[in-house]
Amino acid sequence: MILADFQACTGIENIDEAITLLEQNNWDLVAAINGVIPQENGVLQSDYGGETLQGPAYGPTSHPTASSSTPSSSSAFRHVVPSRQIVERQPRMLDFRVEYRDRNVDVVLEDSCTVGEIKHILENELQIPVSKMLLKGWKTGDVDDSTVLKTLHLPKNNSLYVLTPDLPPPSSSNSGALQESLNQNFMLIITHREVQREYNLNFSGSSTIQEVKRNVYDLTSIPVRHQLWEGWPPSATDDSMTLAASGLTYPCHRLTVGRRSSPAQTREQSEEQCTDVHMVSDSDGDDFEDATEFGVDDGEMFGMASSALRKSPMMPENAENEGDALLQFTAEFSSRYGDCHPVYFIGSLEAAFQEAFYGKARDRKLLAIYLHHDESVLTNVFCSQMLCAESIVSYLSQNFITWAWDMTKEANRARFLTMCTRHFGSVVAQTIRTQKTDQFPLFLIIMGKRSSNEVLNVIQGNTTVDELMMRLMAAMEIFSAQQQEDIKDEDEREARENVKREQDEAYRISLEADRAKREAQEREQAEQFRLEQIRKEQEEEREAIRLSLEQSLPPEPKKESTESVSKLRIRTPSGEFFERRFLASSKLQVVFDFVASKGYPWEEFKLLGTFPRRDVTQLDPNKSLLEVKLYPQETLFLEAKE
Repeated sequence: MILADFQACTGIENIDEAITLLEQNNWDLVAAINGVIPQENGVLQSDYGGETLQGPAYGPTSHPTASSSTPSSSSAFRHVVPSRQIVERQPRMLDFRVEYRDRNVDVVLEDSCTVGEIKHILENELQIPVSKMLLKGWKTGDVDDSTVLKTLHLPKNNSLYVLTPDLPPPSSSNSGALQESLNQNFMLIITHREVQREYNLNFSGSSTIQEVKRNVYDLTSIPVRHQLWEGWPPSATDDSMTLAASGLTYPCHRLTVGRRSSPAQTREQSEEQCTDVHMVSDSDGDDFEDATEFGVDDGEMFGMASSALRKSPMMPENAENEGDALLQFTAEFSSRYGDCHPVYFIGSLEAAFQEAFYGKARDRKLLAIYLHHDESVLTNVFCSQMLCAESIVSYLSQNFITWAWDMTKEANRARFLTMCTRHFGSVVAQTIRTQKTDQFPLFLIIMGKRSSNEVLNVIQGNTTVDELMMRLMAAMEIFSAQQQEDIKDEDEREARENVKREQDEAYRISLEADRAKREAQEREQAEQFRLEQIRKEQEEEREAIRLSLEQSLPPEPKKESTESVSKLRIRTPSGEFFERRFLASSKLQVVFDFVASKGYPWEEFKLLGTFPRRDVTQLDPNKSLLEVKLYPQETLFLEAKE
């Protein structure tokens, strides 16, 4: 009303601007009008009981007459359009108190800023990257970083909080109190308003408000969206908040929950009071209260006219492939009862056994077999309220492999009984065979053992959500105990196999090392033998050359020879000397051959003269000793070539 009066008096059509001006004046209408349209001293008159307000005058200063007032107007003040003026909008400042763990950060910004700018300020204050920061507490739901604050129509003072799910909890002493709260257990005393019943529930501090509401749904059958709560602290504004951070009283806190009433539910309740005598299930009225939420009308609830609503059977008769039959079953189930239903395993029953029982012990699950029957009056209620309940669907998906079969057609019924006899024995098959139509649907809980498959429980259709959940949990307790034994046995077996594998691997590595060592020795011996053979061949070749040269040398001249004789004395690298006489007319090649016959081929050694020092092997070997001045005697020495 104040906003409408202010806009009528000032002519400001922009709602944001009008709210800003009113907030700046603490929603004082007269002060806000005076601030926008300053006038000379006068009286602002109100139609509220003839009250006169001192301030600038808007229009005539006298009170309006009865004939001049407009009874249909929602404003208490007369609408007088002011003269044309330029109103400069002052920036509206918003105050934010942001809570993060044990810290509070005050942020003041103009409403023209964005959410991202708040995060950048918090990044500097809290030392948290913007990408790791979730800013919660907005009254309008989650917003993104580009959202302008003005578009959210926020009050001047706001409270927000920061979540950092991707960051580890701090190890400093400042976070000790919060960490201690997360480890504490809270006792929630929850009163169900409609039935006046109390539930004492224990939750850890790390549990979220959403988890509490889901657990209450399991107990009261009130869906989360229909729960009306009393007693939550003012700081508990988000269902994702943990109990430790929500401000609950430790160690006990009282809450009250009820169902949100609506005209449709009121009508349904009155109809239920008239039709309770026709109900076949032994469940109480609360179990059927939300049947319309699952798309089930009153006719379907009590088995009336259900066949007229079905457009196709759940499963084809005489289906050759079980996987194709399950695909049609899943599609038809979704079309009747919605997409919130157990995830049915698509494949044969044997394949479901393999998936549930024959993996690693840690990965094994229970097998739940749902047996559907369209002609049972309990089928639609069981499917819509029990089997499609969020808690049941979630529990089945986490702990069970769910397989389904339609028992409506006689051929499909006989086929399943044959499979049942083969896998579970004739006793279980006979038990299912003797079940009457009105006792369907059935829910079989199967646990795999080493030598056989055991049926832990057969749940009939006349049950409640709570009873179904309790029986599923009881089966899980039995399975968990067996699974722990299987895990222990499997771990011991794997440990033994690991030891054996390690021993085999060590033995294999040892054999490989021995074989490699032996092969290396054989290669070394072969290489030595090859080198020895080469050396021998080279020595034999050199010896043959030496003998050949020695035999080809001309005979040594005698001392008393009348011809000119040159006497050469040759020193070896080892210091030994050998002498020989040559004819002065002999060629230098004869000297080279002589030296080579002694084991010093001229390709490897050079023959040097002393005075003057010269390399004789560089001289022409066809010249005579006389020509190369190795006459009448000369001392030479051998030196190995580089």
